[in-house]
Amino acid sequence: MPIWLEAGAWGLLGGLTLVVGALVAWLFRVPRPVVAGVMAFGAGVLISALAFELVDEAERTGGLGATASGFLGGAVVYVAATTLLAGRRRRPPGRPAPSTGDRAGGQGDQEDADSGAAIAIGALLDGIPESVVLGVTMLDGGRVSPTMLAAVAISNLPEGLSSAAGMKQAGRSARTVFGVWGAIALSAGLSALLGCLTLQDASPVTLAFITAVAAGAILAMVADTMIPEAFARTHLATGLITTLGFLTAFTINRW
Repeated sequence: MPIWLEAGAWGLLGGLTLVVGALVAWLFRVPRPVVAGVMAFGAGVLISALAFELVDEAERTGGLGATASGFLGGAVVYVAATTLLAGRRRRPPGRPAPSTGDRAGGQGDQEDADSGAAIAIGALLDGIPESVVLGVTMLDGGRVSPTMLAAVAISNLPEGLSSAAGMKQAGRSARTVFGVWGAIALSAGLSALLGCLTLQDASPVTLAFITAVAAGAILAMVADTMIPEAFARTHLATGLITTLGFLTAFTINRW
């Protein structure tokens, strides 16, 4: 199998955990603290992966300048994109905040749908750089990074859970929910494939820069989204769960 096709398969596999999370939320009522705990664990795994698999490797192969500029650039791009999306979702001027009664009816359903859609958009934003990195890791020795694959798979699971639960609560059909997550999973596979295919002949500096861009975007996503959402439910346990995720990924990396 060509290396770029194998990269696409690994990217698709990582993306499919989004669909698995959505399926679990569709079939079962998963307690939100459980979802938050998985999210905190996934945050720790991602932090470990980007520190030891991405930033460290990028600096060793392409130098500190390319790594630092890419890392900062990735964070800036991610924050700018999410800020723009947040601005578009902001309540129009003059529209009152929903009351408790509103949330019991159609207004609450609409908010659940909006929340689910927002998580789906966020999954697409952070899923593309993650998948590109999966493809790039195939260029070093022809094998996927098990730490990065685990990080992508574990971090995707709670996103699928949270979003699908909100969409289901809002009355969205199974066709809509799984169509959205299936498309995002396919985009993950395509991103990994294209990342490997287009960067096979790239210089070490270019690879370092692109890898660092993805790492910066992932860290910004973890800080802006995953940890705050996890803390909202798991509170003081968040730090311990995140540490366990980091240690697990570090152990996998050393194996």
